[in-house]
Amino acid sequence: MKKRMVKTLTLFGLIGALTAGGTAAYLTDFDQETNTFTVGKVDIDVEEPNWKPDDHDKIVPTEEMKKDPQITNNGKNDAFVYLEVSIPVRNVITANEDGTRNPEAETELFTFNKNSGWTLLSAKKVGANKVYTYNYSKILKAGETTTPLFQTIKFANIIEGQLDEQSLDVGIRGYAIQAENTGDKENSVDAQAKAAYNKYVNQNKGQNGEALSGNIA
Repeated sequence: MKKRMVKTLTLFGLIGALTAGGTAAYLTDFDQETNTFTVGKVDIDVEEPNWKPDDHDKIVPTEEMKKDPQITNNGKNDAFVYLEVSIPVRNVITANEDGTRNPEAETELFTFNKNSGWTLLSAKKVGANKVYTYNYSKILKAGETTTPLFQTIKFANIIEGQLDEQSLDVGIRGYAIQAENTGDKENSVDAQAKAAYNKYVNQNKGQNGEALSGNIA
């Protein structure tokens, strides 16, 4: 009986030694997710591939000149894009094709024929210019280029001696706004572009990119 008692005490002592001197190993794990968001970018260039400014320093009445404004989307995001054309207006006397004179009147000094694929948003007098604003009738994807708004412009048939040696500027400005979440769920691209344009106008009032034509009803 005494011998059995000794064996039992020895076993308990061994268990105690393992518990006191050993290190318990637990099954553990760790995981983590970091969501990285890269902010997009809307970036456009207005180009006129066939415009040669040095060729037009002595224009004559009815002269037609190559001028082909278009927009390239260099950004990361699809965009609604717009071209704004400012035509100088003056009180001048013009002539008809047969040479007969018209009365002096406010006259747009240059005219152009719009290509298909563009929609007129607005035409209004701003200062001494008539400002035309057009939207491209497609969403312009990153890396794409629009068709030209027009191919040529034509100088009015004004009677000589009224604008001699004056510099006349035809201003071309391009605007763009992200296509996503700006079109107000309108059905057509033109309607979406119009809604998005008003957002652009509101956001850029008083800024370098302010649109000349203002909001469109």
